[in-house]
Order: sequence, then structure tokens, then C-alpha cells
Amino acid sequence: MPAKPFGAAFAVAVFVAALYALEFLDIIVPVDLEANGIYPREIHGLDGILWSPLLHAGWAHLLANTVPILVLGWLTMAGGARQFVAVTALVWILGGVGTWLVGSEGNHIGASGLAFGWLVFLLVRGFFTRSFAQIAVALVLFFYWGGMLWGVLPGRPGVSWEAHLFGALGGLLAARLVAAGDRRANTRARGSRSTGRMSA
Repeated sequence: MPAKPFGAAFAVAVFVAALYALEFLDIIVPVDLEANGIYPREIHGLDGILWSPLLHAGWAHLLANTVPILVLGWLTMAGGARQFVAVTALVWILGGVGTWLVGSEGNHIGASGLAFGWLVFLLVRGFFTRSFAQIAVALVLFFYWGGMLWGVLPGRPGVSWEAHLFGALGGLLAARLVAAGDRRANTRARGSRSTGRMSA
């Protein structure tokens, strides 16, 4: 659980509110915002890496992503705002670049790649950090959300499984990097305490 649960909930809620505002804006302005997604291997689709997670193909698409984004985003905030931003940026960029490189033809949009990245980050983080509490959270998440992982496989027409897959890989890499950073910080802290004792 985040150290400041209400602050974390507010931050994630603001992000989701922004997604709804963009969807509403897409309806009322005479510009097709959805056209700014990722078009694999097309130069004009590169900037979609930045915009794709913010855009959705209608209210049903956005509603389907809302609960995973709220819950998984809030849980990912447990490591603090700085870690959340770093994890999200890695998932966002790796998910987008991977989709652009190998995605199927068409326009790829939606925040589900972020949800997959956050889910995998939360599922594997505890095993990298050897944290019993985080592993316990992962087991509960797997029970409730593990079925999502089938979404990394091709099969459903109109669903960007590539964004799911590379978002998940981004979450895996983020968990590995966060665990490595935690171990380095713990090693430095132990070294500082040891040095302090020797000089006392």
C-alpha cells in the first residue's frame, strides 16, 4: 500500500480524469484525436508512442481500462511518486517502441499497455526484492487479475496484444531495475552504518 494512500489515489484519479477529458474532447472537437496513435513502422506513427496510452476508441474502450488503471496504478504508487514515474515512463516508452517495431498494421491506442506493465511489475517485484509482503500482494493480484495475462497473446481481432506484451515486458524490466536499485541503496546504507561504528 502507498505510504500516502489518499495522495496516491488522488494522483491516479487525476490521470484517469484526464483520459476521460481527452475522450470527451475527441467527441466535441472537429479533429480526430484517435488518429494520433501508433502506426507500426510508419514514420508518421512514431509520435504515437507519446500519445497512444492517452487515447481510446470510444467510451467502452476507456471504461474497460478504467478499473485496472485505477487499482494497478494506485498499487504501483507504493514505491513513491518518483519510482512510479520511472516505472510508468519505462512501460510507456518500451511498450510504445515495441508496438511500433513489431505491431500489426493499423492504429494502436489505449492505456491497457500501461495496465499490463503495472500488473507485471507488481507480480514480479517481490521476487526480485525478496520481499514477503510484496510477494503476498502479488499472489492476491494474480488471483484477481492473472487472467489479464492472456492478453499478451494474439487472438482477439482489434486488440493490440503487442502493446500488452511490450507493456508487460516494460513492467518486468522496471521491476528488475527497481530491485537492483534497492539492493544498491541497502548496501550503501549498511556500509554507512558500519563506517559509523568503526569511527565511533
